Amino acid sequence: MDFKFLGFVALLLLLLLLGSSCCGGQNLVPGYYKETCPAAEAIVRYNVEAAVVKRPRLAASLIRLHFHDCFVMGCDGSLLLDRKGQMQSEKDAFPNANSLHGFEVVDKIKSDVEQACPSTVSCADILAIAARDAVVLRGGPRWEVLVGRKDSLNASIDAANDLLPSPNSTLKELTDNFKQQGLDIKDLVALSGAHTLGKARCSSFNGRLDDLLKAQTNDKYQRHTTFLQTLSSICPKNDQELAPLDLQTPARFDNQYYLNILEGRGLLGSDDVLVSEKDGVVMGLVWAYALDEELFFREFAKSMIKMGNNINVLTGSQGEVRKDCRFVNVS
Repeated sequence: MDFKFLGFVALLLLLLLLGSSCCGGQNLVPGYYKETCPAAEAIVRYNVEAAVVKRPRLAASLIRLHFHDCFVMGCDGSLLLDRKGQMQSEKDAFPNANSLHGFEVVDKIKSDVEQACPSTVSCADILAIAARDAVVLRGGPRWEVLVGRKDSLNASIDAANDLLPSPNSTLKELTDNFKQQGLDIKDLVALSGAHTLGKARCSSFNGRLDDLLKAQTNDKYQRHTTFLQTLSSICPKNDQELAPLDLQTPARFDNQYYLNILEGRGLLGSDDVLVSEKDGVVMGLVWAYALDEELFFREFAKSMIKMGNNINVLTGSQGEVRKDCRFVNVS
């Protein structure tokens, strides 16, 4: 790394520290349930911890549920709705089918919350709180979740198919996708860091394996040998096997993801594209987060708040508080 590039990274770090701001959603507030359901967050935290202790992978699953909910119609719990009558479920959309997990955890949380405070805490708020607690349990940052969301009365499988990023998205596709949601490049790079947790099916990165094999052929230093051997042992013939998104520290929320992609060890094509423009702003952000884990934690928390608060949140008389997260209330 030369001094010119170090200077660029230092300048970027300074801009991040001085210019970062955090957006709060209108009508969402801290302590919304302080009087009506004071035990709400404790119930969420207890259930998330119990689930993650049994199945560590569920931490990543709960983060992903919140993300996939927010990117389709907004952070409104629409993802949780099962198919019923004429309404199709977002769970059946191509990016979600057979790849989302953790619904049973949300069901258990909702059941416990309903016993404590009937018809009070929304499923959308449960998703936002559970995602935060999952990050904290794996060693990541904590942030205050503003609450007061209401649940949607419908879902959109078409929007889920159109708006959720693909494992093979290009940088432009990712940037445009995030822009549609009111999120910028900094949010894209920070939120991609959630791939420090979780797993992906071999079928979602077969093309990436082919690219790595070609790159290895032309690399006299054979830098990707161990990475390729590990992936090849996991995905010999069965494309339904799972591989960790972060092979180095798969169970810990840290900044290892950025170190991985800088070294060519990003699992998905959509990870690798973040380092495709060697002198661009995206690359500068990747370096910044790779060099400073505390900075990454701060920016990740800010982007999670921005996503959870600002994307088409329902409040007040909009929507409803579902009694069962899988179905709209029967009037």
